[in-house]
Amino acid sequence: MQRVLFLPIAAVAVFAGLVGCGSSPAPNAAVTEQWLGRWTGPEGTYLEISGTPADYRLTIANLDGPRRFVGRAQGAQIVFVRDGVVERIRATDGEATGMKWLLDKQNCLTVRSGEGYCRD
Repeated sequence: MQRVLFLPIAAVAVFAGLVGCGSSPAPNAAVTEQWLGRWTGPEGTYLEISGTPADYRLTIANLDGPRRFVGRAQGAQIVFVRDGVVERIRATDGEATGMKWLLDKQNCLTVRSGEGYCRD
């Protein structure tokens, strides 16, 4: 009997995007390259980005400690998978982070509402 593996379309697309499929980084990769370094959040949380658009190394520290992920530039975003969920890092202001501690900031990165990091 032949086995068939079914994967959600989104998971296949992200996997293909992360491994590259022989394509070059997104045309807007220069945008994400400006995000290299550490971004701070409230209460000691942070996001640290290193590497290249085709192979970003992400460290995200919350109150439970740091975790590491691999991401890839897609347009003006960095896409990565965390706990089986496709996440996207994008440039925003403090208000768009949804976090009261960051409201007055202008240079921020947001993963989702309630999870953001900024630079002064």
